[in-house]
Amino acid sequence: MNLKRRSTDSIQLRAEAQTRFSHSTSSALTSTDEAALRHELLVYQIELEMQNDELQKAHTKMEEARDRYVDLYEFAPVGYLTISRQGLISEINLTGSTLLGIERKKLVKRRFAQFIAPEDRERWHRMFLGIMAEEEAEIQSFEFVMVRFNGSSFYALIDCQRKDAIGEQPTLRVTLADIHKLKESEAELRIAAVAFEAQEGMMVTDAHNTILRVNEAFIKITGYAPEEVIGKNPQILGSGLQDSAFYTAMWEQLGQQGIWSGEIWNKRKNGEIYPESLSITTVKNRHGDITNYVASFADITLSKSAANEIQHLAFNDPLTNLPNRRFLMDRLEHELASSTRTGHKGALLFLDLDNFKVLNDTMGHNIGDLLLKLVAERLITCVRDCDTVARLGGDEFVILLEGLGEHLLEAASQADAVASKILMTLSQPYLLEGHEHNSSASIGVTLIDENKLHIEELLKQADIAMYQAKQSGRSSIRFFDQQMQENISARVKLEEELRRALINKDLVLHYQFQTHLGQVTGAEALVRWQHPQQGIVYPVEFIALAEETGLILPLGAWVLEAACAQLKAWKLSNLTRDLLLSINVSARQFFQPDFVAQVACTLQRYDVNPNLIKFELTEGVLIKSIEETIATMTTLKAMGIKFSLDDFGTGYSSLQYLKRLPLDQLKIDKSFVHDITIDHRDRAVVRTIIGMAESLGLEVIAEGVETEGQKLCLLNIGCSNFQGYLFGKPMQISEFETMLKS
Repeated sequence: MNLKRRSTDSIQLRAEAQTRFSHSTSSALTSTDEAALRHELLVYQIELEMQNDELQKAHTKMEEARDRYVDLYEFAPVGYLTISRQGLISEINLTGSTLLGIERKKLVKRRFAQFIAPEDRERWHRMFLGIMAEEEAEIQSFEFVMVRFNGSSFYALIDCQRKDAIGEQPTLRVTLADIHKLKESEAELRIAAVAFEAQEGMMVTDAHNTILRVNEAFIKITGYAPEEVIGKNPQILGSGLQDSAFYTAMWEQLGQQGIWSGEIWNKRKNGEIYPESLSITTVKNRHGDITNYVASFADITLSKSAANEIQHLAFNDPLTNLPNRRFLMDRLEHELASSTRTGHKGALLFLDLDNFKVLNDTMGHNIGDLLLKLVAERLITCVRDCDTVARLGGDEFVILLEGLGEHLLEAASQADAVASKILMTLSQPYLLEGHEHNSSASIGVTLIDENKLHIEELLKQADIAMYQAKQSGRSSIRFFDQQMQENISARVKLEEELRRALINKDLVLHYQFQTHLGQVTGAEALVRWQHPQQGIVYPVEFIALAEETGLILPLGAWVLEAACAQLKAWKLSNLTRDLLLSINVSARQFFQPDFVAQVACTLQRYDVNPNLIKFELTEGVLIKSIEETIATMTTLKAMGIKFSLDDFGTGYSSLQYLKRLPLDQLKIDKSFVHDITIDHRDRAVVRTIIGMAESLGLEVIAEGVETEGQKLCLLNIGCSNFQGYLFGKPMQISEFETMLKS
């Protein structure tokens, strides 16, 4: 029965009964009629109350049904959303808001696309437009990476369907399901399929190179248990033998090709370093994104050892274990190419033992072989790691010296020093099975530069030079080029004589005036060598040699001593007591660890005023190590010593360091002064130097001033301090003091 209709009928009957009752009360009723009427009204009332109970039960059931619907909607395992034609969220259930990580009231009218990962937004946009364009589109499913409000992400499966309502714009009904665990399961299945079917050592990492899983072979090879490496970077296995460039190239290839293979040195848990053959493969998802790296590797210690042994036998002499002719030829090719590229010279030393055949014939080949082994050991101690000592056969050895000086004379000097060391080392007695034996060698030397392009020619030249050494009396050294030999001999002689000069004090200081507007303000102390046979030898002939041999250190110390002694003597005369003395300091001298202490000690010993000393430094000294230079100069400056930058403008002057140095003076090089009266470019350079000095608060002095014209020109452009032959050449102290008085 229809409850609504029954209720309406009952209300109508009740109304009619009340109407009749009202009419009845207005007229006289019998008691019987009144009783019947009341009974009828009571029946109607009971029936109405029964109907009200049924209505209440029906309402309760409707409320319960609505609550069940709400529960199903709000707490469904998936998110439900309604998205407007404009892409805005208009409705969303509680699960949906939980998945997106934000309160529901804050989601309404937000753009749904903002919760799609950036890499998937374009795909979502195309999908959304496509569905909204079709009036009767079917449900479509898509997988996206969603981004929660807090920035975390998860894989989501989205079902979409367009809904149309009369008189309203179409909307998109969306279900949103978190499938992150499902994707992880899929990834694990892919990893298992790729990695763990192999018997080699296996390691799986995530996209960030964090170890996720290893297999049994990995444990056996590396010695690490799974819990010791999982969660860590594979660098835990690194031996340190590969540099950063190696790994950069490896990762570049992985990024471009998705695979890398090669040999690498790794380290076991016990610290043992071993070679392994390694292959790395990238694992990607269906969108092409890298999710994992799978590495497979095998310990190739045994095969590597066998290959190395084969390589060693192919390139090494079996008796002495030195490189053989084949290896030497390869190194010679490399040195020729390097010499052509860099300009640095090399040298080839051909060595033959003197009277070796006599030893073999008298003592036997076993004794001869023993001597060859001992000679090989001694030769190795005479050269650098970058050099090569090879045995060609018999008693012939070849030494390849690489990366020598850029100039032939310098390279020849270095080669001669090594050859001399070899002769001295090989001349020491040998103990051959209880018998003492003395041996010597003859060495031929040829230099390698970019002009000598044939290996066999180089060996032939060194061999010829070696025979020349034997013919000259054995136990000697000869260069293939006769002129070079003479130059080397002269250089060696000069070095020996310079050493004796330092011991015998065959050195003297000459002094050259430094003036200001015609007034003598000081002098530059210039060293001279008083050679017993040659007379005065000028610095240009021996300073470079002193620098190369290290003799510049005792030479520089002597100059400082002699200069301080002269300043002490000048204190006794009013004419000289205020003269400033300039002293040249070399780079090797300046960068001695105890240079400051040497200076302080010398000043104290001679009781010299530091304000009367000026150190002249070249730009090469300053830029060698700018921070160390500044620190040393600052310390000396605090003592009172002044600084002049010598030969300014001829080097690599840089305001960047110039402004930081505690200089007092710039010295204009004589090359700019020589033609200053006729060359406008020289005048422009000098004018620039003077302006720069003024801006830095520095004094300027010009050297090499020889004419009045040069002096006047310098005065006109702002330079008033001079040094040069116009005022006096460098002279002995007696002549200097005589001229000073006049």
